[in-house]
Order: sequence, then C-alpha cells, then structure tokens
Amino acid sequence: MTEDEKPTVLVVEDERALIELYVRWLEGEYDVRTAGGGEEALEKMDEDVEVVLLDRLMPGMSGDEVLEEVQERIPDCKVAMVTAVEPDFDVIRMGFDDYLTKPVEREELLQTVERLLGRSEFAELEQELYALVSKQAALQSTKSEEELQESEEFAELEERIAKLRADLDAALPDMESDEFVAMVRDIEEADEEGSEGDRADDGGD
Repeated sequence: MTEDEKPTVLVVEDERALIELYVRWLEGEYDVRTAGGGEEALEKMDEDVEVVLLDRLMPGMSGDEVLEEVQERIPDCKVAMVTAVEPDFDVIRMGFDDYLTKPVEREELLQTVERLLGRSEFAELEQELYALVSKQAALQSTKSEEELQESEEFAELEERIAKLRADLDAALPDMESDEFVAMVRDIEEADEEGSEGDRADDGGD
C-alpha cells in the first residue's frame, strides 16, 4: 500500500441500516467494502483487506465460519467481531483480534479499526497478548466472578496472558512498544471501570 492509498476495511453485516451507518463513520479514512452475508464477504476478500468488521450471527454462513476462512486465506488480516452475541468461553479458542458487543458507538468502532491497523507494526507476541487481553475483558464484562473462577479455559487464558507479559517484559528494553503497552492498559482500565460499575449495580455485593 502506498502513502496515498487508504487502508481497506471490509464490513460484514446483514442489517443494511448498520452497514450504511458504519460506512458513514469509516469512509473518510478508509477504503470501505461491504458484504451482507458470509458468502459475499469471502467473494470480496483479497490481500488488500487489512481489517474485517464481522457480524457473528447471519443467515447462511455464520461469522464464526467466515472467521475461519479469513484466517486460512489471509492470516495477516485483522478481524473484529461486531455482534449482539454476548461472549461465552468459546471465544477463547477463536482467532479474532477484538470483540465488540452491539450497540457500538462511533468512537469505539473507529478506535478499534485504528488499533488493529496499528497492531500490524507489533511483534507476534504483542499481537497475541492484545487479542487475549481483549477476550479477557469481554468475558469479565459479561460473566460473574464465580463463572470465571470455575472455568478452566479462563484460567488457562489468564496463565497465557501472564506468560506473555513476562516474555514481553524481558524483551521491552529492545522493543519500541510504548504505544502497545498503552493500548493494553486502556483495555484493562476500561474493564476495571466496567467491573466496578457492575458491582455498584448489584448493590456492592
């Protein structure tokens, strides 16, 4: 991609009104492609697509199936699930890079795309850590503390995050990672605020 070319974002969504809304938000900064379903999305996928905003529940081919195909065809493409489906523990095994629960605000969508594009500059370990922390935050915002503690998958997720942090801490002196570290901090701080809000809603129990 030359300096004059805009990054290409593919919006996959079966609700036409949401496609039009996302296009309005994105079209100034990005070359936006759209698809109303999974099959059409794969037809419009090529090496130029850098970020996919992917609905999870669609008629016909599901977002989960599209995600698998994208990973196989273009492993470097970043995928954010943008969906009304609250995350369950199965997301830990999925290969998306971020998870947004509808309704999504304009700023949240734009920041997500910007983050995913920026991540292409980071090392492989940093990319994995960002994706895992995103999954951790998504689950902590929807699952109770008891459910999280009882989940072996979530325990494994936290162990992997801790290991990646240790590996990165050892490498940080040799890496320009300030922006990435700030990103992860932002995710964690937002999650902590959300958890505190949930506890307040529950009466502080």
